Amino acid sequence: MDIVLVKYLHILSSTFLFGTGVGTAFYLLFASRGRDPRVVAAVARLVVAADWIFTATTVVFQPLSGLYLAHRLGIPLGTPWLYWSLVLFLIAALCWLPVVRLQIRLRDIARAAAESGQPLPLEYDRHLGAWAALGVPALLSFLAIFYLMTARQTFW
Repeated sequence: MDIVLVKYLHILSSTFLFGTGVGTAFYLLFASRGRDPRVVAAVARLVVAADWIFTATTVVFQPLSGLYLAHRLGIPLGTPWLYWSLVLFLIAALCWLPVVRLQIRLRDIARAAAESGQPLPLEYDRHLGAWAALGVPALLSFLAIFYLMTARQTFW
């Protein structure tokens, strides 16, 4: 495959991955602040769908395309910027796995509350807190990866 095309897809994929993460976090957090179970259930349903459509595919494509590019360009995996990018990506991915389960749980709790006409229970808040807490290291990891990818030649 042409290097330029793979680079383009790698960058495009990272845009989808980061944009979906930031966008869905924004909407779910602000919907949750409103405390309307019907709104939260609708937003959470879309967040879960977006995560499966965009995040799941790009979280697989990113390392595969990155490793392919490193191989084709002759960049050793031990090169500091590449090594740390991979470590940070692994951290972000390990944060994302429980986030997927938490988002599904948040969706289900909100749906049940909406269907029963009840407010969001405290269980929702506990899951939302864990979801947000896992988002912080993932966000910081991606910001650091973007920096490493941009400054790779001058940084080391």
